[in-house]
Amino acid sequence: MRLSLIAMACSALLVAAPAVHAEPPQDPSTQAAVVSASKHLNQLFMDYQEEMLQLNPIVATIRGDMRFNDQFGDWDSEENDKAQQALNTKYLNKIRAIDPKTLSGQDRVSYDIFLYDRETAEQNRKLGVAEIQGLMPLTQFGGWPMYLPQMSDGMLGQPFNTVEDYDNWIKRVSGFAPYVDRVIAKMRKGAEQGVVLPTILAEKLLPQVQAFVGLTPQKSPFWGPIKKLPDSFSKPDQARIIFEYEQQIKQGVIPAFERLATFIETEYMPKTRKSHGIDGIPKGKLVYQQAIKQFTTTDLSAEEIHQMGLKEADRLFEEMKKVKAKTGFKGDMKAFFEYLKTDPKFYYTKAEDLLQGYEDLRAVVDPKLDKIFNVEPKAPYIIKAVEPFREKSMAPAQYFRGSPDGKRPGVFYANTYDLKARPKWFMEALSLHEASPGHHFQVSLNQEAGNLPPFRRYGGYGAYVEGWGLYAEVLGLEMGMYTDPYQYFGMLYAQIWRANRLVVDTGLHAKGWTREQAIEFMQSNSPISDADVVAEVERYMAMPGQALGYMIGRMTLQEIRAKAEAKLGGKFDLREFHRQVLIDGAMPLTILEAKINRWVESQQG
Repeated sequence: MRLSLIAMACSALLVAAPAVHAEPPQDPSTQAAVVSASKHLNQLFMDYQEEMLQLNPIVATIRGDMRFNDQFGDWDSEENDKAQQALNTKYLNKIRAIDPKTLSGQDRVSYDIFLYDRETAEQNRKLGVAEIQGLMPLTQFGGWPMYLPQMSDGMLGQPFNTVEDYDNWIKRVSGFAPYVDRVIAKMRKGAEQGVVLPTILAEKLLPQVQAFVGLTPQKSPFWGPIKKLPDSFSKPDQARIIFEYEQQIKQGVIPAFERLATFIETEYMPKTRKSHGIDGIPKGKLVYQQAIKQFTTTDLSAEEIHQMGLKEADRLFEEMKKVKAKTGFKGDMKAFFEYLKTDPKFYYTKAEDLLQGYEDLRAVVDPKLDKIFNVEPKAPYIIKAVEPFREKSMAPAQYFRGSPDGKRPGVFYANTYDLKARPKWFMEALSLHEASPGHHFQVSLNQEAGNLPPFRRYGGYGAYVEGWGLYAEVLGLEMGMYTDPYQYFGMLYAQIWRANRLVVDTGLHAKGWTREQAIEFMQSNSPISDADVVAEVERYMAMPGQALGYMIGRMTLQEIRAKAEAKLGGKFDLREFHRQVLIDGAMPLTILEAKINRWVESQQG
């Protein structure tokens, strides 16, 4: 249940980003001072990047830095926790020592965002939020026991091309068993303090861990690299690698999963909590308010967000009624929802057909992108099914970033589990959200922006990132998508789903709702399948606040665009507006709004 601590701080610092129009001429001494300040600032960013990657070697690999491919890192150790805190404090002091008045252009934006991030982490440390989050290192939605098998498949950047690559992976995987023991220690400490998962989430986590118990090396997902062992390797190297992989999986990986499964089932499970919201743990209300700030980059209260969700859901529900009338369906909305959930014509019967359906959509969408974009990512994306070991608890789809150089494609994961829960009428909106022009566009352009310091190329702010994904769904209307009324309904369904999240997430974590109340609300207000509604509600339980960023972000993006259109009138260029939103990477929404305001001013001149 740990939150990635990247986005909370006072909104006052967000208004001072740079202008995009030309600045007044400077005398030589002033210019020299600006150049010196810029070099100093960017060296600070590079130094931070280097120290951060040394502490987080797997992050380095995922980002395309292959220097640490043989290291796992001492994640979740007391020493690592202290080192991470010391790193943040060190660079918080360094960035505060720089006078922002000496900076301009992108340097000032970078300064503001970096300060925002460092102050956010410091605030969480002082409030004790970071420590609390660290006591729940695993959920059914995340943690290295779930991610490492994906790395062994080569999908998260780990290369398997040379003998050295294979040796590096053996060394890295050797760190997995000690990591699992540290996780157990953290969870045991959390149980002693009452900082534990809800019982229902622990019950979903346990089978994911148990899925690895008793496996032979050859049946394990970790055997994937051996299946692709290059024929170009010498016979002695092949034999040695196979032997070492088999021993590491048999003696290290599988026993670690066995220890974790036994701990969860026999020691942790009896101490899990019956409450469903984060407010059921010590300091839970504080943790949730910080999560709201992180994922929305706003100071909205839980009650304000709850009411926003109810209002937007009502608006979308009325639009759904119009679609029902257009289809000629006879019956009320409840009957229409049931029809959409149960009629066989809306569902595939084979997983490969669902995947091909998304491939067909790609062929329709790609030629339309030029209409509303003047910039596109270099990296392609591929479409894959969610792996069997995690499909039962995953959402309908998920996007994983590719490599910055475009050599490793992004991955649009489609969940093929329970095909009766994967309606065809939802596919256009889902594809636009996860792939192009949604997450694949935004994430790829972000990390391909070579002019940005590394921390900005890989930054993620929930309201920006997920807000863009939801905004991308709506863009389908301007791209000429949703010509089928059922597909248009699918877009409305996706939108009301996210509006309902505002209601349900705040209900669970701030208003004392139970899991059952949340499920009932979702089922009553949209045609979401039973399988999806359960997975969604349990996701909100596992990641408090994360679901809020979608709709808050979309609403803010649309508001920013509407203001720009009103001010520019006929001068407004949608393609350039989208470039301005995307080209400088993810950022808190207030910084984005200030940036777009200055772009508007430059266009007015």
